[in-house]
Amino acid sequence: MTFVQIVECRTERPDELNRLMDSWIEQTRGRRTATHSMVGADREDAQHIVEIVEFPSYEAAMRNSGLPETDRIFQEMVALCQEPPTFTNLDMVRSDQFHKEAARRLLLEPPTGDMSAIDELLAPDYRDHDPSMDGDTVGPAAVKEMIEGYCKAFDFTFDIKSQIAEGDQVATRWVWRGTHIGEFMGMPASGRTVETAGMTIWRFEDGKAMEGWWSWDSVGMMKQMGMMPG
Repeated sequence: MTFVQIVECRTERPDELNRLMDSWIEQTRGRRTATHSMVGADREDAQHIVEIVEFPSYEAAMRNSGLPETDRIFQEMVALCQEPPTFTNLDMVRSDQFHKEAARRLLLEPPTGDMSAIDELLAPDYRDHDPSMDGDTVGPAAVKEMIEGYCKAFDFTFDIKSQIAEGDQVATRWVWRGTHIGEFMGMPASGRTVETAGMTIWRFEDGKAMEGWWSWDSVGMMKQMGMMPG
């Protein structure tokens, strides 16, 4: 279970505290168990500093606390604070990453004929960048037209293998599997089942996807269909 530790302190020396954290990151490289750290200053009280550190588990956090560098840095941190830091230890019971869920919907729903994700989640001026296309596909209507073309040519699904989210972007690694049921690039339906792997990165803004970048093995797909020599 993911474990999160919230550390709060008050200090008149935030720059020194920041340099102290840089030192800890450098000295524990390759041995620390923390996976994510954020430090924020209170907008209403700049001396109130809050650090949020994420670990894979409570046990991993305890191993991290046992590092000699962690103990030494903590003692130096105490010296920079006006009062002893306070700790809040949390077992994560729910963590929603909304951009990840939006990316999943954009991949999984349209092949079923449900275009609601396109209408809800693509910005009016959305741009789709796919090197297999002649140019960018712009706007939800054009994206739906492109997907409908693929649906006429293939009975297909996406199998999501992994997702990574950072800031306003989500990278999704997937496998596409389809049966050739209609004309595709001049080739009549063959009944062949083809498979290709790829990745899509979406950039979101105010809950809407603004851009999408596709990278996938179109050559491998065409070879499986017999459109290119194997």
